[in-house]
Amino acid sequence: MNARTSQNAKRLDLGRVAGTVIRWTVAAAGIAGVTWLLIALAGFFHEKVGDRRGAEGRPIPEGAVEVEVRRIERPRFETAVGSVQPIRETSVASKLLARVLEVNLTAGQRVKENDILVRLDDSDLIARLRQAESSRDAAQARLDRASADLQRAQSLRSNGSIPQADLDAAQAEFGSAQADLARNLQAIEEGKIILDYATIRAPFDGIVVDKRVDVGDTVTPGQVIVSIYDPTRMQLVASVRESLASRLAVGQQVTARLDSLDHECDATISEVVPEAATGSRSFSVKVVGPCPPGIYSGIFGRLILPLDSEQLTVIPQAAVRRVGQLTMVDVATEGHAVRRMVRLGRSLDEASPAPGVPGGLVEVLAGLEPGDKVIVAQDAGGDR
Repeated sequence: MNARTSQNAKRLDLGRVAGTVIRWTVAAAGIAGVTWLLIALAGFFHEKVGDRRGAEGRPIPEGAVEVEVRRIERPRFETAVGSVQPIRETSVASKLLARVLEVNLTAGQRVKENDILVRLDDSDLIARLRQAESSRDAAQARLDRASADLQRAQSLRSNGSIPQADLDAAQAEFGSAQADLARNLQAIEEGKIILDYATIRAPFDGIVVDKRVDVGDTVTPGQVIVSIYDPTRMQLVASVRESLASRLAVGQQVTARLDSLDHECDATISEVVPEAATGSRSFSVKVVGPCPPGIYSGIFGRLILPLDSEQLTVIPQAAVRRVGQLTMVDVATEGHAVRRMVRLGRSLDEASPAPGVPGGLVEVLAGLEPGDKVIVAQDAGGDR
């Protein structure tokens, strides 16, 4: 009984092992079949038509132009942004505590030198000036009397009719009267100057930036009434990085551009402020040049500053072919056109040096070397 049980157990163990082996064999066969199918679909067992054509090349199209890949030297520039500011700008302030009677200006208005901008209440100043004039008249009368007394005392003293003390007193009175008259004359001049403060005039020809008072306002000494700048003398102030500012010098010629006016001109560096901004570590550079019509304070501008030159590998843009996101060129190799992948950089404004080749140049970052010859077909210029 025990022998039969043992034999049955052995048969069951052998069956389990055989089933496991069969399952693993089927799985391995399936994996091998799928792998072989993928390799076959990938064309591993067939000749690569594209590789053979790329290696052997194609005939160069009739009428195509071969252009040599060149390395050129080109100056580099850096742009520094800034804004236009007036060289001559002033804020006109009041010197009096007074009420505004008249305002003859608006923002943006052009004014001439000595034009009356604002009138202040001057009634109290006129009254003070009249008081000073009355005091002057009294001082003049006193001086006249002192002068006559002095002449009489000198005559009497000459014949011994009065003592020396009386003559000295007459001379002292005459000197005091002279000083009093001089003081009153200075008071009149002071009154006229202060009275002139009540009429605020334009200090030079310019444009009104901002009007800060209206009729009826009370202004105080030092209060800004109006700001004016001279539009014929402007400068572009730009922030330049620390390492580049050290290359610039006063009197150096640079290029300035005003984008909103589409104006570009040669400008001269007038000042390099010898102090860096704490946050940006940049220096303020001021340039001056001819002012175009329509310029105003605060307009955006750029400075185009020269750097060291750079070496670029370039080809005509017409030689580039694009297939989707791929860029490639046809290279002339042993009389055949071999397609080669390239990586491009910047497009340049310079015209192609080859006659009959349209378009400009483009920088090549990888895929070509100077001396290679690219092929430009007659129908070049479009994407492929």
